[in-house]
Amino acid sequence: VAGRRTRRVTDDRTDGTDPADTITERGAESRLKLRVLMVSNRWVLAGAILAGVGAVLIALGAVDPIGLRARMNASDPVETLFQGLLTAIVTGVTLVVSINSLVLSQELGPLGDQRERMSGAMAFREDVEAVLTEPTSPADPAAFLGALVGGIGERARELRDATAGGPAADPVADYVEEVIQHADAVSDDFDDVEFGTFDLLATALNFNYSWKLYEARRLRAEFDEDLRGEAHDALDGLVEALRFYGPAREHFKTLYFQWELVNLSRAMLYTAVPALVMATAAILYLSSPGTVTGTFLGVDALVWAVCLTATASLAPFVVLLSFVLRIATVAKRTLAIGPFVLRSEERSDERDWE
Repeated sequence: VAGRRTRRVTDDRTDGTDPADTITERGAESRLKLRVLMVSNRWVLAGAILAGVGAVLIALGAVDPIGLRARMNASDPVETLFQGLLTAIVTGVTLVVSINSLVLSQELGPLGDQRERMSGAMAFREDVEAVLTEPTSPADPAAFLGALVGGIGERARELRDATAGGPAADPVADYVEEVIQHADAVSDDFDDVEFGTFDLLATALNFNYSWKLYEARRLRAEFDEDLRGEAHDALDGLVEALRFYGPAREHFKTLYFQWELVNLSRAMLYTAVPALVMATAAILYLSSPGTVTGTFLGVDALVWAVCLTATASLAPFVVLLSFVLRIATVAKRTLAIGPFVLRSEERSDERDWE
């Protein structure tokens, strides 16, 4: 058509520039770093950090040329330290109350708002069921996402069959095979996970739907004249299924964040009470250098007592750190919804816009 401006994307799917499928393979971070930030058990991570802090404090006390006892005779470093920790722990408990209030506020509301939420959830499920051609969609979150990913694989197979032998068969076949293989693998992974664990969210993040949605729309724009009838409908069905995966994943990610914030609140409360006891006991009984005598493993026993007590008093903040690290990392890597790729290492630089 005269005056019509066309747009063509010439990404080469065989040049190795496409983003990897799994979240640990996408991005510039090392797998060890991502395992520490997201995958590892939060309690294990918090324990490792506390062990490192305690070891460093004891090592510094062992090589201190003046010695902790001499410092305590000249001033009151122990009392000053634990008074600050005591105040910080109380402040942390207040933070826990604020977090719980924030989470609970998302669940409270008048009847009209609750009914609207219910209607939205039911409408979304019905739309997904229409795409999956199933009478009902699974109620379990893992099974629901697994069925949706499996449905994406089925739509991809229908597209492959509809375009076989046509002018767009080769480029479509390359794209479809990748979608089918990835969808089958991720769909099977959902069988072994359950809601409330990070495994469910990690499996959901391993399906790189945004790039697949972008590629599907690119194929539709590039080969629109070659895709007719059944092939056109099959591609539209695949795009529609991919479009549903985005909000479904974001919904369960939001629920997981709420779940984790509640767990964080409980964890901080569990650790805050012992930390308060330890900090208070240190102020009452460790402020005098003569309270603890002797040595242990060649280090003054007073150094051991003060350093271990200080480490235990830091437990609520280390637990907070370990939980927030995961939440912040996942949030950063899933900021965009839909066919937007924010990270430069996840997108191809070879584009020709005409």
